[in-house]
Amino acid sequence: MADAALSRRAALSATGRHAARRRRNAAATALAYAATVFGLGWLVLILGALIWNGISGLSPSVFTEMTPPPGTAGGLLNPIVGSLIMTALAIAIGTPLGMLAGTYMAEYGRHERLTGTVRFINDILLSAPSIVIGLFIYQVLVAPLGHFSALAGGVALAVLVIPVVVRTTEDMLMLVPNSLREAAAAIGLPRSLTITRICYRAARAGMMTGVLLAIARISGETAPLLFTSLNNQFWNVSLNAPTASLPVVIFLFALSPYKEWQSLAWTGALILTMAVLALSIAARALLASRKDA
Repeated sequence: MADAALSRRAALSATGRHAARRRRNAAATALAYAATVFGLGWLVLILGALIWNGISGLSPSVFTEMTPPPGTAGGLLNPIVGSLIMTALAIAIGTPLGMLAGTYMAEYGRHERLTGTVRFINDILLSAPSIVIGLFIYQVLVAPLGHFSALAGGVALAVLVIPVVVRTTEDMLMLVPNSLREAAAAIGLPRSLTITRICYRAARAGMMTGVLLAIARISGETAPLLFTSLNNQFWNVSLNAPTASLPVVIFLFALSPYKEWQSLAWTGALILTMAVLALSIAARALLASRKDA
């Protein structure tokens, strides 16, 4: 009798613990779903506001006309071209430097103390406020030259590109199996050719994803460009002169009292958001294709 009673109490206790765990699991699941809905809700609201306010101003003239004077209609041709020029310059400067640094850290100095130091500094740069980068480039490039320029803006954006490319290059090369390197060494292939012909090809999708993510990050940067390229209401493709950029024009037009400028600011924000969204989707697709391969 005593044993039966103890068995019943143990069974009831186990049932109670199981029910308590199920309640806690249900509560945690509900909180997770609520947090997801909360985050996605804000995203939907932001995208909805951008589409609602920006789609009305979207027309061919936005891509063919210059920024207008106050109180008149116009387009965003010069800031779009200026943003493309500075982004291309930043990628041209930052991508090779980032890939070389990431290659050294993953292939040559994997176990050296210098690699740990570089990785630590790179992590700091990843989280550094962009306005600090802009102020630094202003001191070392704009002030000595005596004027703002697209070159200074591109260099500031390149400083933001480098840490992203370094991190993704190192991580992707670290994922390449060592057996591939050993097989290349067994047939007498030099390390440099092993890296370029085998490791780079194996990590190509991930490295390209890092470049796309870097482009997405710098596409919307405003603060460093205010210190370096400033702005230009007129057409300019010179690297040695102040140059308009889409984020800066959005910032200036959104604060203006003119409805035409405010409408262009919404349209520019929509264009910039869609461009960043497309780059992010492309990066995800490349990463997914690498995993499937």
